[in-house]
Amino acid sequence: MGPPGRWRRRGEIATILQMSGIRDDVMAIWLSWLSALTNYLFTLLGVWLVERVGRRRLTLGSLMGTCVSLVLLGVAFLLSAQHTPPVTFHPSDPALANSTCLQYKVCEQCMLDPGCGFCYQDNSSALFASSCVPASAASTEQAAWGSCSNSSRGREPTYWAYNYCPNPYSGLVLVGLLLYLAAFAPGMGPMPWTINSEIYPLWARGTGNACAAGVNWSFNVLVSLTFLHTAQHLTYYGVFFLYAGAAALGVVFVYAVVPETKGRRLEEVEALFEGRLCSCGATESDEGRQVEYIRVKGSNYHLSDNDASDVD
Repeated sequence: MGPPGRWRRRGEIATILQMSGIRDDVMAIWLSWLSALTNYLFTLLGVWLVERVGRRRLTLGSLMGTCVSLVLLGVAFLLSAQHTPPVTFHPSDPALANSTCLQYKVCEQCMLDPGCGFCYQDNSSALFASSCVPASAASTEQAAWGSCSNSSRGREPTYWAYNYCPNPYSGLVLVGLLLYLAAFAPGMGPMPWTINSEIYPLWARGTGNACAAGVNWSFNVLVSLTFLHTAQHLTYYGVFFLYAGAAALGVVFVYAVVPETKGRRLEEVEALFEGRLCSCGATESDEGRQVEYIRVKGSNYHLSDNDASDVD
């Protein structure tokens, strides 16, 4: 599983791009295809590197890159929040007297309320006549009241932003998202499946892989279901910093307990887990050491360096 969940589906990537301030839905969809292409190409890179670099190093590098890219995404959304446009128009219609949307002073606060949206006008140099109003109960694509509602749309050039705030940092979010996919795809994408297929003993391999796959997809669903709710409570930048912290914990875990399995027989891999849990002190020579076996009188015999000269 990816530390902050795996944003591979184009709909999820398009949502994050729209959250960054990309107003055009069509542009967000096309940029999501660029993200999908990045994911595909770097997955092929991971297939090429797995036997050259090794599972452990590739996973550690992927997690570190994932952590850095998530921090970059958090910084991009933090900058967006700090430069969020203010609410300059406060409707006085009696029908909106009980709406919480009128309490918000800036767009960022308005966005974190799922019942509100940001209505504004743009003359290409500045925003004006911006307001936070309730979203329509029938569709969040329009406001329930005002110039961004269905009945008033078209009378003046207005824009309705339900899940984003206009800001100049959408390009930085796109860079962070592409870096995330470029770091995640070659390592944390295929490596958990590769390592899981090697570390279990034969008697537990089927059960172990089934449990790992179940946990993986359970957390994928959990992240997908809680992402917007978590962003609502922690802000958009807060949730990405939270995911970066989870990735950092993953780096510590992999460095401490995940051994290198490149070039090892299944018997050797199983023997790696007979000693201490922490493998962080393993030397490079230990990781590259090969164990040889010979057949002696119908049983397996470990060929050590001392008695190798005694074998014909």
